[in-house]
Amino acid sequence: MKTFQLRYSKKALGNLKKLQPKTARRILEKLDFFIQQKDPLGFAKKLTNPLYGTYRFRIGDYRVIFDTDKEGNIEILMVLAIKHRKEVYRDL
Repeated sequence: MKTFQLRYSKKALGNLKKLQPKTARRILEKLDFFIQQKDPLGFAKKLTNPLYGTYRFRIGDYRVIFDTDKEGNIEILMVLAIKHRKEVYRDL
């Protein structure tokens, strides 16, 4: 079974800090749920423009943009941005 790990870019951490604590907690809990599943990418949608990132999770009205990478047996999900759906693709 693959092991998944979340990592956050500085931009993504800054995005999280700007959110209300309740919203940020909800997003973090959902991301934790996703990586505990056998195939977290099954919950993700592949983006058509890879300049933004490879995938996105939809968590309510928020989008989590991320790329994937591998380090040995560990699959890394690198979170690039966390923003409201209205503004997420504008600022990337």
